[in-house]
Amino acid sequence: MSASATVRLLLSAGRGPQECAWAVTRLRHRLERDAARSGVAVRRVEEVPGPVRGTHRSVLLQLDGPDAPRFARSWSGTLCWQAPSPYRPGVGRKNWYVVAELQEPDPQPTGFRPDDVDAVPCRTGGPGGQHRDKASTAVRATHRPTGAVVVVDTERRLSDNHRRALELLRQQVEQGDVDAERAAETARWRTHDRLVRGNPTRTERP
Repeated sequence: MSASATVRLLLSAGRGPQECAWAVTRLRHRLERDAARSGVAVRRVEEVPGPVRGTHRSVLLQLDGPDAPRFARSWSGTLCWQAPSPYRPGVGRKNWYVVAELQEPDPQPTGFRPDDVDAVPCRTGGPGGQHRDKASTAVRATHRPTGAVVVVDTERRLSDNHRRALELLRQQVEQGDVDAERAAETARWRTHDRLVRGNPTRTERP
């Protein structure tokens, strides 16, 4: 039996008119029905509402199952929903384009645990007089999972420098997690600008 797989697929109306947001919703329904026939489970991870109630500017889907990668590829690219506009009856246009793009998994937060830190006493240069010459009161701390390193020698006591080093590493790791999450979100939103109208890889009709 093939191993199960998980992929994410983003459907986006890009910067198209309200009919494109309507097309995202219709195509999502069609994809979910097609997935059920293919044995692929679909979960909606994130939805951005469209300008009209019941429509979507974008939908992030998680697909699970042994056939999920192949299925996602079959739905990737420029998709076309071919139908008259439900909002502007006089408009002759019937092709409404949507972009569907595979997404990288969201980064997993590193998190901070004091047990992941190697801290060793050390001596540092600079002012400090005889006290600094006689004792290694500075602390060099390394966060093993990320490789972040800090050296703290601002306090006279080793224990105080150790505590401060842990605080600084915690701040660095937590900020790194926030930055990684923002970068992933920014990359996802860039998909909205990559919609190419014409030459659809897939055309669906009511």
